Order: sequence, then structure tokens, then C-alpha cells
Amino acid sequence: MYIKRNYGFWMTLNWSKWPFIIAILYAGVIASLGQFLNIHVALPWEPISIIGIAVAFYLGFKNNSSYDRTWEGRKIYGGIVNSSRTFGAAVVSFVSGENEAEIRKELIYRHIAWLTALRFQLRLSKPWEHTEERIKGKYAPIVCEQYLSQLDEYLAKYLGKEEIETYQDKTNIAAQILKTQSVRLQELLNKGYFEDFRHMEFHQLITSFYTGQGKAERIKNFPFPRQYASTAMWLTMVFSLLVPLGLYGVFKDIEGWLFWVYPFMSGLIIWIFYLMEKIGDYSENPFEGTYNDVPITSISIGIEIDLREMINDADIPKPMTGDEGFLL
Repeated sequence: MYIKRNYGFWMTLNWSKWPFIIAILYAGVIASLGQFLNIHVALPWEPISIIGIAVAFYLGFKNNSSYDRTWEGRKIYGGIVNSSRTFGAAVVSFVSGENEAEIRKELIYRHIAWLTALRFQLRLSKPWEHTEERIKGKYAPIVCEQYLSQLDEYLAKYLGKEEIETYQDKTNIAAQILKTQSVRLQELLNKGYFEDFRHMEFHQLITSFYTGQGKAERIKNFPFPRQYASTAMWLTMVFSLLVPLGLYGVFKDIEGWLFWVYPFMSGLIIWIFYLMEKIGDYSENPFEGTYNDVPITSISIGIEIDLREMINDADIPKPMTGDEGFLL
């Protein structure tokens, strides 16, 4: 997620420059054919402008739908934040008995391990995502942790080695951690650390965590329907091929240097449409680990800070700050 007030112009241009450059070269070829070889390739501008209006409406539909996926992802993690704080407060106030401080810490740490495993799973690559964009460039930081190789290292901060080993052959570690948490809460009930009513409250919170995880996995594992995404791309491409042909008819009778504004204007129009298409394309997958994601790592660390402060823990991490304006 970008956290500065505005994307810079050069950052935006660098992110979307190739359609602009290719369009200028394409229009330049058309202009050169007309000026130097007297081959005039022109189409009426009016039908092309109607096509442009239709494409703009379609891109608006796609961008609205893509934004809904991003906003839903943020709402899901907002619910996880609220339930996690409630869980921390419940652990501190409900659990009482022998070694209660250690047990509270165990439950809090296992919940943080679940948050960690969940964010790692949500950042694993899918075929339809922009995984190539996870590379540090001039205008963007590295926006992805090395999730597969680092997961055990991260979990070791919160869970014992024996427990981590029980998850090695599991396909959904986050779900298994919640199962272990539920079993442990039942054990604590049986030992008298809290009564049935409070155990039911714990169970409702576990249910809410499973619900949040399931909603996030729904967005992660079900792509924005490819027929809509592909149609937007192809319509934009067809319109882009027609724009220089139509615009040439507008500029061909202009004499002098003003005629050579034509390739730039063609490139500008095409760039605007491709920029709209690309914004929607990069909003489809809010957990892929790129520039405009929901900052699930930052949110998870924020939850960790809140929960560990509830038990007066030591060595609590600091809130994440943006790297060159980007927040993981």
C-alpha cells in the first residue's frame, strides 16, 4: 500500500511507460508514411470516439469491481484486528490459576503465529498474479517477504519446536494452528482455568478467526473472472490500434511543426486508457505482495504489538513504517 499523499508523476509514468512509448512509435510510423511516402492511412474519428466511450465505460466497471475486492480485503483484516484485540483482552481477564502468566503468553503467542502463517499463505503466488513485480526497482521497494523459506523461522519466535513439527506435512498451517488453539482452550477448561461460559466466548472468537481466514482465502484463491479482465485488455488494445489512424485524419492537413504533435497526442490518449486498465488490473488481487496491496504484514504486526502489550511482554516490535512510501 502506498502511504504518501500522491504517487509522483515520474513514478506513475515509469510504472506505465511502455504503452506510451509504443504508441508514440506506432503513430510516428503512420505520420512518416503520410509525410514522406505520401501514403495516407486515416479512418473517420467519429466511430473511433464512440468505441472509446464504450471502452471507458467497460474500464470503469472493471475498476469498480477490482476496487471492491481490495476494499473487501481491507474490511476482512479490520474484522481480524477487532476480534484479535477482543481475544487478547479475554485471555488476560478470563485465564486464572497456576502459571496463569505463562498460559496467557502461550495463547497470545499462538494467535500471533496464526496471524503470521495466514499472511504468509496469502502472499504465496498464484498464476494470475503479478509476481514479477516483487522486484525492487527505482520507484518501488521490495514488497514481498520470502514467505516459503522464512515461515518456520518466523513461527519459531512464537511456537515450540515440537508444535511446529506437527505442521510440516499440513497444507493449511494457519487453519491447523487455530485447531491447536481450540484444543488447548478445551484442555484449560478441563483444568479449571475458566468456566464453560467463558470457554464459549473463546470458541466464538476462534470461529470469527476461521471466518476471517476463509473470507481472505476466497479472494486469494478465486481470481477476478478472467473473461472480464481479458476483455478489458483486448478492448483497450483494439481501441489503441485505431486511435492513431483516426487522429491522423484530424492532423494530416496541419502544416509545419504542429503536425508532429500528432504522435505525442496519440500516445497520450492511449496511455490514459492503458493506465486506467492497469490500475484495475493491479487492484484485483489485494494479497499478492505488490505495490497496492492491503498491508497485511503491517496490520499483523500492529495486532502483535497490541496483544503483547496486554501481557506486558518484553522486546515488543515497533510499528512498521513505509519503505519509500510503500507499506507491506
